[in-house]
Amino acid sequence: MIVVHHLAKSQSERIVWLCEELGLAYELIRYERTPEGGAPLEYKALSPFGTAPVITDGGLSLGESGAIVEYILRRYAGGALMPDPSDPEWPQFLFWFHFANGSFVPALMADHYTPPGSKPNPDSRSARAFRLIETRLGETAWFAGEAFSAADVMMCLPRFAASRDLSASPNTAACLARLHERPACRVAMAKAEPAELS
Repeated sequence: MIVVHHLAKSQSERIVWLCEELGLAYELIRYERTPEGGAPLEYKALSPFGTAPVITDGGLSLGESGAIVEYILRRYAGGALMPDPSDPEWPQFLFWFHFANGSFVPALMADHYTPPGSKPNPDSRSARAFRLIETRLGETAWFAGEAFSAADVMMCLPRFAASRDLSASPNTAACLARLHERPACRVAMAKAEPAELS
């Protein structure tokens, strides 16, 4: 059975969510962050790079969100939640699946290094990323097209857009509302981050 090692307030909630969407049996082990905000030593010891997320599956320990998602989809779900390469939506799926960690998360991380008190930069990478997201979600219901897919899990709007003012981003806000209506998303967030719901 897959064991999902979830670090509180991290991207590893994506993996909990994916397992719930697929109806997979899994074991969830939660780890709280240290007082300094980092991962505890026992979490860091789970994978060579020491970051979240991590799953274990028998003797396998695997890190990296994209690798874990693809591993689960191909090994346990017969490729569910990902279009076939012959599908016209395949290129969009690939783009958003990889945009999530390749561009979106780094753009959000860069915001943490903005000097306190500085004015928002409308040309920052995160602002550009959210504009791109808003445009895409005005074209189609989900990132890869009309069907929910693993690209939506990877983009993880319930975490990355939850604290953002979306009043000028109605398409993103509508997608976030649709995600919160998904039973698997609600169950996953309740299991992964119960304190955020109280």
